[in-house]
Amino acid sequence: MLEIRDLRVRIGEREILKGVNLTVPKGQVHAVMGRNGSGKSTLSYVLAGKEDYEIISGEVLLDGQNILEMDPSERATAGLFLAFQYPIEIPGVATMTFLKAAMNAQRKANGLAELSTPDFMREVREAGKTLQIDSEMLKRALNVGFSGGEKKRAEILQMALLKPKMCILDETDSGLDIDALKIVAEGVNALRGPERSMLVITHYQRLLNHIVPDVVHVFSDGRIVESGGKELALELEAKGYAGFDEAAA
Repeated sequence: MLEIRDLRVRIGEREILKGVNLTVPKGQVHAVMGRNGSGKSTLSYVLAGKEDYEIISGEVLLDGQNILEMDPSERATAGLFLAFQYPIEIPGVATMTFLKAAMNAQRKANGLAELSTPDFMREVREAGKTLQIDSEMLKRALNVGFSGGEKKRAEILQMALLKPKMCILDETDSGLDIDALKIVAEGVNALRGPERSMLVITHYQRLLNHIVPDVVHVFSDGRIVESGGKELALELEAKGYAGFDEAAA
């Protein structure tokens, strides 16, 4: 599904990603854990196509296609989705209007007819059940005045409606209390399946109690320094990142 080969990235003179190699097979959930400044959020931005990053070398293949040659909208059409750590507010654009525009843009790019309003409403209601999203929330401007939990639930609603094949969750647990975390995790788990892969980026093991990964990777100083099963996250929780930082040095 996703294969990253020797990805090296810099901003200005500073190299941030220093040879990332990672493969996420179809149907699997992989977690990337690391301390602040290790480069893991940079990885998510580069995968999504954010500007300002210079690719020094490497490839990122999504189903065999090098997405580094695509613009962000093309990556989204190819099936890549990024759930932001800090979703931005868009005053004046109703959440429902945004969702319908996004879905129909994706359908048009894939040669499909636009959704009718009744069909769109039906899909939104169905997708919103697990996330406990009501109609009043959807009438509000996108993310404007939303709590941290509402913003993250709106992100996962977008993911449910757009049905990407590769989902990247950048510190989705950031700013969530335990109740909101459980709701968001239930929404994410409902989307797991044999044709969809996920890359979950986080600092803390607590998120992985609810979204249990197949593989855990430790990120330090711009590269992956250790990979293992879900027990690796428990080791990090108990011992911290110091030993892994030494391995990256």
